[in-house]
Amino acid sequence: MKTNNIYIETYGCQMNLADTELVLGILTNKGYSVTDDISDANVILLNTCSVRDNAEQKIYNRLDHLKGIKRENPEAVIGILGCMAERLRKSLVEEKKIVDVVVGPDEYRRLPEYLDIAFGGEKGIGVKLSRTETYDDIIPYREDGLSAWISVMRGCDKFCTFCVVPFTRGRERSRALESIAAEIKQISGRGFREVTLLGQNVNSYLDNGNDFADLLAASAVVDRSIRIRFTTSHPQDLSDKLLYTIAEHPNICNYIHLPVQSGSNRVLELMNRTYTIEHYLNLIEKARKIIPGVSFSTDIISGFPTETFEDHILTLDVMQQVRYDGAFMFKYSPREGTKAYNMKDDVPEEVKTKRLNEIIDLQHSISFEINQAQIGTEEIILVEGFSKKSDQFLSGRTDTNKIVIIPRSEEIKSGDYVKVKINRATSATLFGELVEKMEPHSLSANIA
Repeated sequence: MKTNNIYIETYGCQMNLADTELVLGILTNKGYSVTDDISDANVILLNTCSVRDNAEQKIYNRLDHLKGIKRENPEAVIGILGCMAERLRKSLVEEKKIVDVVVGPDEYRRLPEYLDIAFGGEKGIGVKLSRTETYDDIIPYREDGLSAWISVMRGCDKFCTFCVVPFTRGRERSRALESIAAEIKQISGRGFREVTLLGQNVNSYLDNGNDFADLLAASAVVDRSIRIRFTTSHPQDLSDKLLYTIAEHPNICNYIHLPVQSGSNRVLELMNRTYTIEHYLNLIEKARKIIPGVSFSTDIISGFPTETFEDHILTLDVMQQVRYDGAFMFKYSPREGTKAYNMKDDVPEEVKTKRLNEIIDLQHSISFEINQAQIGTEEIILVEGFSKKSDQFLSGRTDTNKIVIIPRSEEIKSGDYVKVKINRATSATLFGELVEKMEPHSLSANIA
C-alpha cells in the first residue's frame, strides 16, 4: 500500500458530489493520490448526508464494515466529511472509535492539516461553519467525462422546519460570477458537454448585483455546445426574469426542479415554506407560457407532523394539476435540531407508508402517460454512453431530463448530440431510433 493514497465514497445529493471533487482538488494539490481501490488507500473518507435518517444509518452501517480494514491496517485514517460531520461530530468520535477525522463542509481547506493530526495519533476535528467560505479559488479534481457539477453558492437561509441544511451547511454565500464562467470555460476545453449549477436555493444567488438569471445567461454563452442545467429552485424566489432567460438561451435546458413538498397550505405553513399552493401553481402556469415544452420535477414529503388524510388528498390533487415528469418522494423523518423535531411526529408509520405508496403510484402513472405522448416525436439527446443493460444500445438524455435508449451505431459516440425519433416508452425511459447526428452548435431546446 502506498502512502498518501486517498479513497473517498460520496453519499447524498449532487452538492456532495461537487464537494468530493473540491476535497480531491485540495488533497491532490497537497501531494495525495486518488485511488478507487480501498485496500490501496491509507486515507478513507466518507462524504455524508444528513437530510434523512436513512442516509445517516447508511454511514453508521458502512463504518461498521470499515472496522475490518482498520484492524488490518491500524495506520489507515478514516474520516467523515460533510453534513453528518457537522451534526454528529461528538457521537462519531466517541461512539465510532475508528473515526479519526471529522470535517464539516466549511473546513475543507484545512483537511490536509487535520489528516496530519490524525496521522500523529490525535483526532482531527474541524466543524465550524463560515459566513464567507465559497472555495472560489479552489480547482476541483474532475475525472474526464461529459457532465460536471459546479457549486455556485453554499448554505441556505430558508430554514424550512424539516431541514437540517442551514445548520449543517450554514448561511447563504455566493461565488463570483466571473469565477464560475471561467470554470465552465476550463471544463469546456476538456470536452465536457453538460454543466449543472448547484445550490440549496439557486434562486437566491447574488454576486455584485448579478442574480441567478444573470449567472445562467453568462454560463450559457461560454460555450453554446454545452447544456446548462441547475438545481434546486425555491418557489418563493423563482423570478419572471429567470424564466425568460431559460427561454432565450437554447442550451439552457427546459427543465426545472421545483420542490412543492405538500399540496396543503396548512402543512406548507408548518413547514415554513413561505409560499402558498396558489402561488406555486401560478408559477407553473407562467413557466409553461414562457418556456414551451418545459418539464418539471419535484420533491414531496409524506406524513409531515399533523398531516391529515385531507392534506394528503390535496397533495395528490396538486400532482394531478401539475403533472410532473418526475418526483423525489419520501416519508417524513424527524431531524434533531430542526423546528419540526419539536413537533409531535404523530402520523403512524403505516399511514406514512400507505400515503407514500399512493403518491408513488400516481407519479408513475403520470410519468407513463407523459412519456406515451412522446411516441412519434423527435428529440435531441446528448449521448452519455452505453445503456446500463446492454452495450448494443446507447443511452442519452433530452434537455427535459428524460433518459432515451437507442440502438448502438458506429458513427455515434459519447458526447455526440443526435436527433432521435421516439417509438416506445415506459414510465421511466424513452426508446427511439437515430434520425441524424447533430452539430453541437445546432442545439435546439425544442424539436417538434
